Amino acid sequence: MSDITTTTIPGYKAGTWTIDPTHSVVGFSIRHIMISKVKGTFETFNATFVTTENPLETSVTASAVVASINTNEANRDGHLRTGDFFDAETYPTIDFVSTGVRVVGGDYLVDGNLTIKGVTKPVTFDFEFGGFGGDPYGNYKFGATATTQVNREDFGLTYNAALETGGMLLGDKVTITLELQGALQA
Repeated sequence: MSDITTTTIPGYKAGTWTIDPTHSVVGFSIRHIMISKVKGTFETFNATFVTTENPLETSVTASAVVASINTNEANRDGHLRTGDFFDAETYPTIDFVSTGVRVVGGDYLVDGNLTIKGVTKPVTFDFEFGGFGGDPYGNYKFGATATTQVNREDFGLTYNAALETGGMLLGDKVTITLELQGALQA
């Protein structure tokens, strides 16, 4: 791990940041019928970053509303909300709480606990800063991309179907990609 200071992250400021949902995306992709990937998003989400003078002491809390899932196919989205998958009625949100930030080989990693369908597992997001700057309305913002990969079965998402041609309908690995823009709160 490295000792990172504000001088190594141009534009970095300590404070509380909230995600701008109109300029952010909570997305995922999963292998489908073994030949392609299906992508989706959660349309309703929130996140708060609390930064200190030392970026490695940053904390993150985030939540996505399961019922807001959107894969551009209404029947599939409805199925994903059922007990076969996320069980949105019983488990209405997917939640993340960070446990630490570290730098490995110059790359930022955000460790934390991800809770899906009532199951909490540790995950690590690769975190890439896009930068910091002001918008035309006087807001100070950051941009970043965060990615991780999880095994859906670890979270109780075990539904699948065998294909006539062999293999399974869905892959086990899900890539989560977050395109984030956050605003520093006054």
